[in-house]
Amino acid sequence: MSASGLRPIVTELRLSAFKTHRRAAFPLGPLTLIAGPSGSGKSGVLEAYAALARLAGGQRLEEVFHDPAGYIPRRARPDGQGRRGFRIGCTVDGPVGPVRLDVAVQAEPELRIVGERMTGAGETLLETALRDPGRRRVQAAWHTAGAVAVTRAPLPDDRLATALLPLRVAGKTEGQRLALAAAEQVVVALRSVFVCDPRPERMRAPAPPRDGRLRGGCENLAAVLRRTSRECGTRHAALVAAVRAGCAGPVEDLFTEGPAGGVVRALLAQGELGAMPVERLGDGELRYIALALVLLTGPGVLEMDPAADVLSARQALTVLADGFDRCLDRRQARALLRVAARMCARGHIRLVGTVAEAPVADPPGAEEATGTTVVHLGCERGTRVPTPR
Repeated sequence: MSASGLRPIVTELRLSAFKTHRRAAFPLGPLTLIAGPSGSGKSGVLEAYAALARLAGGQRLEEVFHDPAGYIPRRARPDGQGRRGFRIGCTVDGPVGPVRLDVAVQAEPELRIVGERMTGAGETLLETALRDPGRRRVQAAWHTAGAVAVTRAPLPDDRLATALLPLRVAGKTEGQRLALAAAEQVVVALRSVFVCDPRPERMRAPAPPRDGRLRGGCENLAAVLRRTSRECGTRHAALVAAVRAGCAGPVEDLFTEGPAGGVVRALLAQGELGAMPVERLGDGELRYIALALVLLTGPGVLEMDPAADVLSARQALTVLADGFDRCLDRRQARALLRVAARMCARGHIRLVGTVAEAPVADPPGAEEATGTTVVHLGCERGTRVPTPR
């Protein structure tokens, strides 16, 4: 059973062959920081996670991998048929127990899934293989444990078979029900993802008032603040307290005005100093506010696509934040880490963020104080050997 009870969670990400990574496995806790210098492959870890999330949501390969050759390991050589590709996977814990999903993608000469395997409860629950390169199909076999051990059928080679399984399996046997439960566990965990990288240059523009679901770049920050301040006073007060810890000068409130001219502006109330328009803040302060808002809100306020037919109480939101400490000074980085640790400890939200070697990744006692899993990457080319703290 996962630490979050009924909520399926991704506990490990595997990059067997992906960009600069080879044979790499990344343990994921409630709050995970991927630390390392520029060029160490930090962003690639989040790219792989986000790609699995989009595939679990039913997107086609070409929608997920726009530049397939860019994901092939740099030293990978083509086989006799000129084929090259990459491999990624994950482990999802939940009611079924640990379930492993591994996917092999051919990037050249054609983009296609050439192999997929889902295992759990001591069984191979789903397996696909490319049998005929001339046809855009893979041969799939899933666990049945009825009159026959497995059921076989062709599936498209541009979709994740695990996400398609509920459409093909009736669940008449115990084996089929196990396979369906495992597939649901994987899909629910992977789809409950919000990819976030606040863009200060876009956040300075006022936002239309109806734009109330926060985008990944947080350019509609003002409109979302207008919505959240009205919907939940307790969470808004927590946000103001967090902003007070991360912004210079006095902060009494964070409020919005408008719509004037059809747009909403966000402002900081600074006591006798008056109101400071948020667009005048520095890049670090803007990113800090946006990330604090993401951590203190829920999937209903974020522009994401969770599993609609599963209760929110059975889903744990995972935030993928590339450059979690980008533009932040030491004080801001530590304050934001405290917010993240407090929210992740509750079990309904998880965070995987990339950071530089300092200041967030390794302040004295940070891991012990916050329960943070820190994975350090080196700058050596080729195989990555992550070292969890």
